[in-house]
Amino acid sequence: MSRLTHRFEDLRQQGRTALIPFITAGDPHPSFTVPALHALVKAGANIIEVGVPFSDPMADGPVIQRASERSLAHKMSLRKTLELVKQFRTEDNETPIVLMGYLNPIEAMGYAAFCAQAAASGVDGVLTVDMPPEEASEFLELLKAQEMDPIFLLAPNSTEARIQKMGAMGRGYLYYVALKGVTGAGHLDLAEVEKKLKEIRQWTSLPLAVGFGVKNAETAAALGHLAEGVVVGSALVSLIEASKEHPADALLGITDLMSSMRHALDAAPGSSF
Repeated sequence: MSRLTHRFEDLRQQGRTALIPFITAGDPHPSFTVPALHALVKAGANIIEVGVPFSDPMADGPVIQRASERSLAHKMSLRKTLELVKQFRTEDNETPIVLMGYLNPIEAMGYAAFCAQAAASGVDGVLTVDMPPEEASEFLELLKAQEMDPIFLLAPNSTEARIQKMGAMGRGYLYYVALKGVTGAGHLDLAEVEKKLKEIRQWTSLPLAVGFGVKNAETAAALGHLAEGVVVGSALVSLIEASKEHPADALLGITDLMSSMRHALDAAPGSSF
């Protein structure tokens, strides 16, 4: 059983929703990332998505685009991101880590080399935004051999056939993008989210995590009633950006937001799924 599967099972037994923060590795400086990961766990994160900085993050809005730019200015790379995960693992061998990013850096490293190094660093799952599932068979086999979970995205316009395919190919959890558009955009229609999640559940037993547009504790709690996981990214990255010259303030900001979301999720009524 992977760390991701084990974590979701533990949370299910406790009647709790996974809180899944996202931050970009190396933003605003490589020395910030590992302390930030530990701070997020201490504040209530159950799983962490670590963004691999990329020069053309087409699925991301301006907030996370700028995070990649800040990170790349410090010469961050996929290899250096894996080194940061490895550093995190020296003190935390329980919190699942999912790498989130784009295919180009992985192809540049080579699928086999990436999978071996990611597993050795302590990565549990990989979400590549721009890898079509129709072309993923080789990569999926290599991930499986290293006991890492492929995480796939579903969207409001995902067809029944697409949901079935992702449900069959994915492991760990499925990430439902609650908005049409890029990260950080728009406002959530909770009724539409609930309707789509019910449709997805007809075709998969994997846990569902909802992201894009989760800005505050109230929204997190509302989504926690509908899904096994809630992903928050742009709201955290905005706080980091606002205090990018003052790391202590940035840590305090993301810790406060994470704590408020954890409290709201735990205080919310029981789930409907």
